[in-house]
Amino acid sequence: MPIRTILAATLALALAAPAAAQNRVISTPNAPVAIGPYSQAIMAGNTLYLAGQIAIDPVTNQVRSGTIEEETKLVLDNLKAVLEAAGMTMANIVSTTVFMADLNEFPRMNAVYATYFPQNPPARATVQVARLPRDVKVEIAAIAVR
Repeated sequence: MPIRTILAATLALALAAPAAAQNRVISTPNAPVAIGPYSQAIMAGNTLYLAGQIAIDPVTNQVRSGTIEEETKLVLDNLKAVLEAAGMTMANIVSTTVFMADLNEFPRMNAVYATYFPQNPPARATVQVARLPRDVKVEIAAIAVR
C-alpha cells in the first residue's frame, strides 16, 4: 500500500475522532433502562437520536401491557423523559418511527400520539412488524434537534 494512501487514511481517522468524541450518551432513571447493548439516546452535535421505547414502566422495569392507548402513552412518556434529560421537549422531535404489532390499532394509537404533538407534528413512518420486544403492541424511536 502506498505511503500516500496510508497517510490519507490516518488523517481521515484523526479528523473523524473529534466528531466521535463529541457524541454524548443521554441516560435517565425516569425512563426504562436499556434491555440490551444500546443507550437510551445519543447526542451528536445538536441532534438527539432516541432509541425505540416500549411500554416498560421506568420504576419497575417491567412491561406494562395494556390497551394500545395505554401502551402508546407510556411509550411517549418514556421518550419525553429521555428528551428532558437532554434538555429538550417533545417539540424538538423532528422524526419518529412507529412500529406496531397490529396496524388495525393505528387509529387508536394515532389519537394518543396526536395529543403529544398538538402543533407541527414531526415527520413519521409507521410500519407493522411481525413481533416487537417483549410482545408489546407498539415501539417508537425518534430523532430530535436542538
